[in-house]
Amino acid sequence: MRVSRKTVSIILAFFAIYVIWGSTYLLNKIAVTQLPPFKIAAIRFTMASIIIFIIAKVLKIDISITKNQLKNTVVAGFLFLTFGNGVVVWALKYVDSGFAALEISAQPLVVLILMRILQKKKISAMSYIGVVLGFIGIYLLVSQKQLISQDNQIIGMIMIFVCMISWGYGSLFVGKADLPKNSFVNTAYQMLSGGVMLIILSFCFGETWSLPTQWHTDVQWALFGLIVFGSTIAFTAFNYLLKEVSPEKVATNTYVNPIIALILGWYILNEQITAQSVIAAIVLLTGVYFINTKRKFKPRSIGR
Repeated sequence: MRVSRKTVSIILAFFAIYVIWGSTYLLNKIAVTQLPPFKIAAIRFTMASIIIFIIAKVLKIDISITKNQLKNTVVAGFLFLTFGNGVVVWALKYVDSGFAALEISAQPLVVLILMRILQKKKISAMSYIGVVLGFIGIYLLVSQKQLISQDNQIIGMIMIFVCMISWGYGSLFVGKADLPKNSFVNTAYQMLSGGVMLIILSFCFGETWSLPTQWHTDVQWALFGLIVFGSTIAFTAFNYLLKEVSPEKVATNTYVNPIIALILGWYILNEQITAQSVIAAIVLLTGVYFINTKRKFKPRSIGR
């Protein structure tokens, strides 16, 4: 049986949002072993934005935006990338990549609570079950003595949770803000503004900058993967899938990414996977499933 080109494209796109996005936790973890966290995120998003702008020009996409749209992309860029992603990379200095991915998988829970508090949205019975399961999963995850005994582990987990709030608020903000209609252009401006702010933060915190030729080979490949695959290819695949398949199918990456991150962290970095972490993952992801069931709002994902 002959498989159509469209089917192959969809399969490759799902591979991108499942495996590539799931591997970004590992890549960030590798990079942060040698490079300062804000520098990593700054390079990643600034370079990715330049690549996207070049692609947009080649495809003859209009990249002009209004002053109000520019202001809103700067706000979104800060919430999603400067703070939301930059601080997660910082936290990966102290938190295992798989552990961070599991904690971040609870993001829909945070968004749901913010929607209830800020927008007075009603929560369905299914979502209530999801919230309860989500909190149980998070408790099981963070209550492991063999994990939280590590230096600055608790601070790292708290900061990741604060980043989840930033991403959650950002998701609500972009839902109503005046932004460029073309998602390609919208993302390019968010990445550029977020990257510039990360550069400023990097210098404010006194981070040391060095040439790529001075980095270890594995760090060079990690940054390359984050820029080309994690930010450019995977996001393009994400937007392609949103046009070709249902949002519910695209949202399945919420459940796959932490599993990929756990496996890669265990296999490549020898990160520990405890029985309690596995149970926490099952409970937490079941909760996320209940929260996402019959819910129209799809929050953007953090840490990629």
